[in-house]
Amino acid sequence: MFQAYIRGTGAYLPERVLTNSELEKMVDTSDEWITKRTGIRERHIAAENESTSDLATHAARVALENSGLHPEDLDSIIVSTLTPDTLTPATAVYVQERLGARKACAFDLNAACTGFVYGIPVGDSLVASGTHKNVLVVGAETLSRVVDFTDRNTCILFGDGAGAAVLSRVEEGNPSHVVDNYLRSDGAGWELICIPAGGSRRPASVQTVDERQHFLKMQGREVFKFATRSLAELLETALQRNGISPEALDLVIPHQVNYRVIEAALRKVPIPEERFFLNVDRCGNTSAASVPIALHEAVTGGRLKKGDLVLFVAFGAGLTWGYNLVRW
Repeated sequence: MFQAYIRGTGAYLPERVLTNSELEKMVDTSDEWITKRTGIRERHIAAENESTSDLATHAARVALENSGLHPEDLDSIIVSTLTPDTLTPATAVYVQERLGARKACAFDLNAACTGFVYGIPVGDSLVASGTHKNVLVVGAETLSRVVDFTDRNTCILFGDGAGAAVLSRVEEGNPSHVVDNYLRSDGAGWELICIPAGGSRRPASVQTVDERQHFLKMQGREVFKFATRSLAELLETALQRNGISPEALDLVIPHQVNYRVIEAALRKVPIPEERFFLNVDRCGNTSAASVPIALHEAVTGGRLKKGDLVLFVAFGAGLTWGYNLVRW
């Protein structure tokens, strides 16, 4: 069995920025209300000619460059997203074509906001098996295409973007590696966050369009409870499973869901807030893209150094939740 490590990261945020002040003109809300309840001040929105694969490709190119690899070096491309370009083929094949990664297999993974955290152990397993040396894992979303901008409870939360990481086989003498992965789901909570129509359960029709069933629906209070509970559980589980103290964690990169969720979870776990990397104020909730975008910003901002122990935690629709513990 081989070990995998994160060789390089990348991210991409669309040029357009949608501020809270602009949202005030679209729905019955205010900058003060949004900031106080979510910590979000602005989010990025994809251009009309940008799709999820476009954002993913931008992030992937940065990750490859930072890894010192070429597209032909990739054995696999995994795109985690709930907003694919098309139902079929997978968004990953569009990324593959644009990169020119001719030797890779390519497929999508949908675990909603937990998507990138689910993608890491898939890539880790491919490397561990010995069949793959380099795996690209991307989290990418164009949530602005599925958010109802007449619903003030959801449209204030979400943004677009992409983040990527290249997993490679650990070479002798390199202490960096994926230490532990922990994934969970509970299908009983599927109704808390969902897009009701557009699949085989409720195919697109005049009725589903008129009822706005192709937009993201969320039961806010129940989701807040789940997010707070699962974040605290993930932090506690990571410490217990790996026999480490809170002080051993050099950095925690959580899903950038809502600052109030993170604040509430921190009351239950003795990890100082300064150990958490947050960009929710600038990016909002970018679902599967949030952890890899934040990871890349942490890397380029000098928040991670060789040998650091970093924890990625995420939770989302499904319900799904999980973590990756990585020795940098």
